Amino acid sequence: MGRSSSSPPRAPEGRSRSPAPRNRQRIGYRRIVQLLVYLVVVPTVLILLLGIVLMFLGNDFNLLFGVLTVSFVLVVVTGVTLVLVFLRREASLSVLQADFVSKVSHELRTPLTSIRLFAETMERARGDSTTQDKCLEALGRETERLTQLIERLLDWGRMEAGRKQFDLHRELVGTVIDEAADAFAPLRERHPELDFAVELEASLPMVYADRGAMVDAIGNLLSNALKYGGSPPVIRLRAMREGDRVAIEVTDNGGGIAHGEHRRIFDKFYRIDDRLSREREGSGLGLAIVKHIVRAHRGRIQLDSAKGKGSTFRILLPAAIARTGAAGPPPRATGA
Repeated sequence: MGRSSSSPPRAPEGRSRSPAPRNRQRIGYRRIVQLLVYLVVVPTVLILLLGIVLMFLGNDFNLLFGVLTVSFVLVVVTGVTLVLVFLRREASLSVLQADFVSKVSHELRTPLTSIRLFAETMERARGDSTTQDKCLEALGRETERLTQLIERLLDWGRMEAGRKQFDLHRELVGTVIDEAADAFAPLRERHPELDFAVELEASLPMVYADRGAMVDAIGNLLSNALKYGGSPPVIRLRAMREGDRVAIEVTDNGGGIAHGEHRRIFDKFYRIDDRLSREREGSGLGLAIVKHIVRAHRGRIQLDSAKGKGSTFRILLPAAIARTGAAGPPPRATGA
């Protein structure tokens, strides 16, 4: 059956709906800026001119009044500048939050839709053990995917509220690396073309770490490297000593990250405004969670990347070197 000639063709849903909230936010921001210009900036400029004229009239009273007027104008200009900076930041955050909610909603919908379809397939395939086994396997995979996404959102909420607790103990770096590589194994199995290797320097000192949290942080970096890696992807997980610290690196052969994005890549809700990045699955919270975990371990997260040259994410953790009279970090730290 053909389409009715009276009904106009419908644009794709993603194209017709997604830009609307962002456009409304930008229009609202522009209107606020226009009001500030008309109601504050223009009168302030006129008052400034009046103050300058009074300063040059020669009368002491006029000079004093002119100085006070110019000072008042400088205060107003400073306040307006701060307001504009704040409004711009809030507008950008609102856009990022809207994108985040849209992305998370889509990612929640995807496994739920798959679970529903596999359940319907099992309902229709009663008696077909082969089909049911395949559906059960797929159901388990999608359920695990949904669980991981929800856990990530809950962890982020606890970190933002300062209620996420980390139990720090002396841990072998090799043990943490091995657990992270084992947790990464299911993703490696789905990508047989992946070139993955672990390079562990001998005789590494121990570190104070919450093993589970650090394994999650390294796992986030590994999945991120696979998501944005080259074709075929090449990933290296390394651990080495750097002075009184231990460095854990995850390197990929992807398209790299422009230097201007390095400072914002770990911000909440932030994703690089790139078509390839938008097409990848993910909540956009992975690197922000890594940053919180590393900070709670009194460590640092660094990025070495450039466009077309791949990326290296480096976690630097203080070495847990036993010293006489030296006090180690507290056994429990709070992520904030």
